Amino acid sequence: MSIGASRYHEHVTESITITDNRSGESVEIPIDQGGVDSKPWNQLMPGVWFNDPSFGTTAAADSTVTELDGVNGILRYRGYPIEQLAERSSYLEVAYLLVNGELPTAEEFETWRYEITHHTFIHENVRKKFLEGFHHDAHPMGILVATIAALSTFYPEAKDIFDPEVRRKQIVRLIAKMPTLAAGAYRFSRGMPFVYPDNSLDFSANFLSMLFKTAEPRYDANPVLAKALDVLFILHADHEQNCSTTAMRTVGSAHADPYVATAAAASALYGPRHGGANEAVLHMLERIGSIDNVPAFIDRVKAGEERLMGFGHRVYKNFDPRATIIKNTAYEVFDVTGKSPLLDIALKLEEVALADNYFVDRKLYPNVDFYSGLIYQAMGFPMDMFTVLFAIPRVAGWLSHYTELLEQDQRIIRPRQIYVGAGERDYVPFSIR
Repeated sequence: MSIGASRYHEHVTESITITDNRSGESVEIPIDQGGVDSKPWNQLMPGVWFNDPSFGTTAAADSTVTELDGVNGILRYRGYPIEQLAERSSYLEVAYLLVNGELPTAEEFETWRYEITHHTFIHENVRKKFLEGFHHDAHPMGILVATIAALSTFYPEAKDIFDPEVRRKQIVRLIAKMPTLAAGAYRFSRGMPFVYPDNSLDFSANFLSMLFKTAEPRYDANPVLAKALDVLFILHADHEQNCSTTAMRTVGSAHADPYVATAAAASALYGPRHGGANEAVLHMLERIGSIDNVPAFIDRVKAGEERLMGFGHRVYKNFDPRATIIKNTAYEVFDVTGKSPLLDIALKLEEVALADNYFVDRKLYPNVDFYSGLIYQAMGFPMDMFTVLFAIPRVAGWLSHYTELLEQDQRIIRPRQIYVGAGERDYVPFSIR
């Protein structure tokens, strides 16, 4: 089988030609938006599968939600650059954009804000039967995953996934209740009483109130910290077809309701390979210990004895555009909280790595996780909450992809495999094994 590049027609459309050398038959397939259709391949060579473990070179969806150009370091939600959204927008506005496809008018946003604000409360049985039913040292992310799935039993109408109004109500509920569930999981895991939402506060400030309020009548978070958290929520709201989004789309393609599909996505995020990167960065910085140890650590990385956490990305082959934004946010946070003792180590590590051709040639640049853990730690979050903080904003992206999949009427996701096991064997009874 051979593949060659060609151009055809007067419009100079790009294409590839695939030849099955067994039969000599060929097929020419246009290159459309950086992809080629798999159907002509299947028609030419039925029963021959493209072997791509981890789907690293497979496009499993047509999507209008997020554009990610890893070569040029570009990230856009619905066409809007992440830099503009982080600077000028709010998480709730970005969530509206992701879910609805367009930025809201002032009137539309006020309706959206009101709906989200007034769906933040959770059913008392969720708190009493589920949150308080976990062991005292349960991981907050485990609690969050389980309670998200449990919501499916409280809203059985959610199974009517093809009714746009019913589906929209579940989207509002999930975006609104994620901070409440997350804060409840945190408080319970710390042996602290549940704090009800305060509808007079905006999204991020309300979340901080539910987390850290003690005996005061009203908890007013530092506005710099509330804004920083909102920026972090914007940066984490979506990121194309990553592991958790793929889990969301896979479960959604079975026509599961949005709660259990979201729980599946959150379960994927729970895995340390996906949602645990910023925690791994902090462990690395703590292990380095001081600025003086950075050069020796870099040498061990180059020798293959250590891993440089928070650098490089599966998709980005350039700077992660979120990293610059989050680095600036870190300085704003540290002006309020005081500088993290690990910051100097992180800055030195970045400086040494970016001056070394070993890392530059391999396009290993800081990603969004390199500084986010430092910010969360400075704001008072324990490490076991980091993935929870990731899940809160990402639910808007997950639900956007869920809706898109249903509207596209995508078939149930069912990849094929290359069987490499034993050939046909006859059963042998116990007596002669």
